Amino acid sequence: MPGHKLKIRVYYEDTDAAGIVYHASYLRYAERGRTEMLRDAGFEHAQIFKETGIGFAVVAMNINYNAPARLDDLLVVKSKITRVGGASMEMQQDIYSEDRLMTEMKVTLVCIDSKFKAVRLPAAIRKIFEQKP
Repeated sequence: MPGHKLKIRVYYEDTDAAGIVYHASYLRYAERGRTEMLRDAGFEHAQIFKETGIGFAVVAMNINYNAPARLDDLLVVKSKITRVGGASMEMQQDIYSEDRLMTEMKVTLVCIDSKFKAVRLPAAIRKIFEQKP
């Protein structure tokens, strides 16, 4: 699947007292990027769970904070699947402010059932994520 882009404005609730984005806010931005990438591919979390009984869980994340984002900045979350496994997938998620790379994230997700057990990715989702740009 080709990369996905999501624009996000930094609000007061995302920042500390100095107007700098709090480190945990980047996790929420990345989650929104993943959710919207899936939605734009034709799937929604609630729909997938209802139809297949599966969901996705982050099992690993490596983050590099390169520069601080600030109140009112317009950020772009760029998300791209880099590897698809049997029950897991890896992503690169980078957050930019204008052309400046603010944060880099390597994320590993696993497909789980309602008992939190790892299960194979559904074929329809696998097909979309395995497509080359």
